[in-house]
Amino acid sequence: MAKFEKLIDNKLLQNIFVWFCLFIILLVSTQGGNSALISLYIILFLAPVVYINNLYILPILKQHKGLFFFLFFINAIAFSLIAVLLINYFSDDDFELKKLINFIGIMILAVSFGVAIKLARDSFTRRQQEKEAQLKLLKAQLNPHFLFNTLNNLYGLSVVKSDKLPSLMLKLSDLLRYSLYETKETFVSLEKEINYLENYISLEKIRLEEKTAISFHKSGNYTIQKIAPMLLIVFVENAFKHLSTENNNSSVHININVTDDKMMFICTNTIDKILPIKNMEKGKSGIGLHNAKKRLQLMYPEKHQLSITKENNTYTVELILTF
Repeated sequence: MAKFEKLIDNKLLQNIFVWFCLFIILLVSTQGGNSALISLYIILFLAPVVYINNLYILPILKQHKGLFFFLFFINAIAFSLIAVLLINYFSDDDFELKKLINFIGIMILAVSFGVAIKLARDSFTRRQQEKEAQLKLLKAQLNPHFLFNTLNNLYGLSVVKSDKLPSLMLKLSDLLRYSLYETKETFVSLEKEINYLENYISLEKIRLEEKTAISFHKSGNYTIQKIAPMLLIVFVENAFKHLSTENNNSSVHININVTDDKMMFICTNTIDKILPIKNMEKGKSGIGLHNAKKRLQLMYPEKHQLSITKENNTYTVELILTF
């Protein structure tokens, strides 16, 4: 699949394909015994006009529209005149203004079609580059966000000289290894992402001791599916960050169910009744769920359903992804 996508993105192959399609159209529509040769000659006349326009004249469009249209028509007229003169020379025909006008019309149509394709391709490429840049920025924000929160936990345990600190350090090492080295691809194995969540939850269990009821359930065939890296951790981390531990009724429950084409993720945690939902979504650093929503819109357009609700002292996140 990756090789096929590379072939599609190859500019040389794209150009060859467009000219081949045009050649087939001309071959079918041209009458006469030498239709293949005539179609080839037309392609040879059109190609220089299109490439000169796209490579040298089109870049002027944004700075000087008037100059662009002037050069656009000069380019089409000049090559049309050359084509008519060559045809007259080899066929011993007299020069006809009507023939020149017809050629100019064909040239303008061909160049306009070339401009449309070039602008559409450049626009698509630019959007893809902007999308990739934004995703890289969001991922770069997410990793430090998690690290800072975890270091705060380490600091708290070091102050009281807890004997659980070595175990916590080991879990943190596994988490950082994944976030630094396993998330460079656009999509990662869902199984690895789930293992990452399990490590994080184990780390939180060490920190919270017996104060909170924590459960994590997974079901379905999650070994073959892929997911955007560091996506689910945002919701889990948010649940623990805003967890109320003032009483013995605090809890965090996480459930992941995977089918052939969908994944349902549900994360529920207890919170303070007075905590506004906006504060929970934003967090102290302003990163959290806001960026998770952006990543979902970019990477799963029309393929995700995200529901975030707060009822009494319970906060629930439900996410459905379609693979």
